[in-house]
Amino acid sequence: MQTKCHLSVLVHEQARKYGSRRALIYQDFGGDKWQSVSWFEFSEKVREVSKALLTLGVKEQENVGIFSQNSVQYLYTDFGIYGVRAVSIPLYATSSEQQIYHIIDDAQVRLLFVGEQEQYDKARRIFLHCHSLEKIVIYDNRVKTSSDDTYSIFFDEFLKKGAESTCQNELEELYEHANEDDLCNILYTSGTTGDSKGVMITYGQFHAALDVNDEVVHVSEEDRIVDFLPFTHILERGWITLCISEGSEIVINTDPKEIQQTMRDTHPTCMSAVPRFWEKLYSSVMDKIERAGESRKHLFSEALEIGRKHNIDYLSHGKRPPLSLRVKYNLVDRTLFDFVRREIGLEHPNIFPTAGATISQDIQIFVHSIGICMIAGYGLTESLATVSLTHKNEPFTVGSVGFPIRGLDVKIGDNEEILLKGPTITKGYYKRDELNKQSFDDDGYFHTGDAGYFSNGELFLKERIKDLFKTSNGKYIAPQMIESRLLVDKFIDQIAVIADDRKFVSALIVPDYQLLEEYARGNGILFYSRKSLCESPRIYSMMSDRISTLQQQLASYEKIKRFTLLPESFTIQNGELTNTLKVRRRVLSENYADVIDKMYKE
Repeated sequence: MQTKCHLSVLVHEQARKYGSRRALIYQDFGGDKWQSVSWFEFSEKVREVSKALLTLGVKEQENVGIFSQNSVQYLYTDFGIYGVRAVSIPLYATSSEQQIYHIIDDAQVRLLFVGEQEQYDKARRIFLHCHSLEKIVIYDNRVKTSSDDTYSIFFDEFLKKGAESTCQNELEELYEHANEDDLCNILYTSGTTGDSKGVMITYGQFHAALDVNDEVVHVSEEDRIVDFLPFTHILERGWITLCISEGSEIVINTDPKEIQQTMRDTHPTCMSAVPRFWEKLYSSVMDKIERAGESRKHLFSEALEIGRKHNIDYLSHGKRPPLSLRVKYNLVDRTLFDFVRREIGLEHPNIFPTAGATISQDIQIFVHSIGICMIAGYGLTESLATVSLTHKNEPFTVGSVGFPIRGLDVKIGDNEEILLKGPTITKGYYKRDELNKQSFDDDGYFHTGDAGYFSNGELFLKERIKDLFKTSNGKYIAPQMIESRLLVDKFIDQIAVIADDRKFVSALIVPDYQLLEEYARGNGILFYSRKSLCESPRIYSMMSDRISTLQQQLASYEKIKRFTLLPESFTIQNGELTNTLKVRRRVLSENYADVIDKMYKE
């Protein structure tokens, strides 16, 4: 049962309730041994952080930055900040120096927590340029500090200040005065078009979000949650906070690249993710099936068809499958599907919320078919994640993002734009008055910039309105929809559709180099580098055939006519991706202008 209280005391209330029960499972930075923390220990560490913050003079509603990957120290810090009524400002661990400078300067951050060597080095280099910044607290004890650094301390030393502090009475008073109108977080969006802007999140928004999600998200103290997305991401932040309020065990995965090993090690029941995680899983499973031989490939295809009929054709429509189908499904579920789930560490799957980008219908059908309950949803940083979602064990339509949560007013405005009003919606952007005027209309509705429509109460997304491309022939193209169809292919790692003011659709494609090299060697295709591999006519022909197959259901004007395989990936460092790995189309258009122009030459 959910514990309902102010976030400033949530962990402490859970400690009273669960005591020595395990709360957190984690690895030290650079370590490979799993360790655990009880609810009581979690509460003690949070309290020490709060008291240490008071000894450093942190004031009510002061902005405190966290520049780190996920870690147990991160959670201690977040809830410790809440305890003193300060404001937690998370920064993506992959942020550039320019990005962190902008955020620290904009929010006038005085105290910054950093994770590993990379984050420390970036923070140190911009320290003298950030006039507000006074102190850095370092999580990872392995970090080598600069010889002239007189402003940094390690987290263990910081905690010691809290343990030795005598300001418990002051802390208790802050708990008593905590209110719903206080700012809780300022979350700076990743900014696909320019400088990031700070979304203000209040404790009242969290209270409302936790309350309504408790009604429809079936997670409990019996669940083990593995975190995958950064705590900076609103989906992960809202989801993990919900799970803590429900008393679930939290497995902290520090390195996103190790998520599948973490899952196999810790056997979670739930995880929030973006569609790309499931696309990668789908490609991996299908690749193994293709390599297994014709008989096994046929067997798995039959099993997937049984899973689809049982879980999609019947259960998702609220219909009871016939006895013969139930018998067949139970057999493949206990054997083949159980094997697949065990291979990825999901022996006892519960729910897997998925949002943040367009979910391919093929992926959604596959995940449900093998017995994993994907909760498709839609939300924004400005809505504290959830706007709508599908519900476990209730009918849903593949392709929808479910039903709006209670208390949220969702309507479709001009240009089919989704408009929102309610207690979970931000009051606005930090110090951005003009933008706030543009983002909210006279009736108080927040303009999302996303196009969508309702059908039988379910919300369906169309496209980001500003992302719609218009070809020189006057046809509108939705690039994300096309990209999501192609990303299910095992040979495609990244893709960016090009079409704006062009006479036809083209694409920049980053292949999965390892799989492509294996294919080339297996088919006698000579190559000397990634560049020569990507330029091989035989490779292009093979990829063209695969792309044509995936585009069969698209209108002719939506189909990719030409594409270029790139020998280098899109990166955050080059400005081509945001910290949430969304494509910055303007930057790609500039960086690959010559490549793009070449595709349109007669």
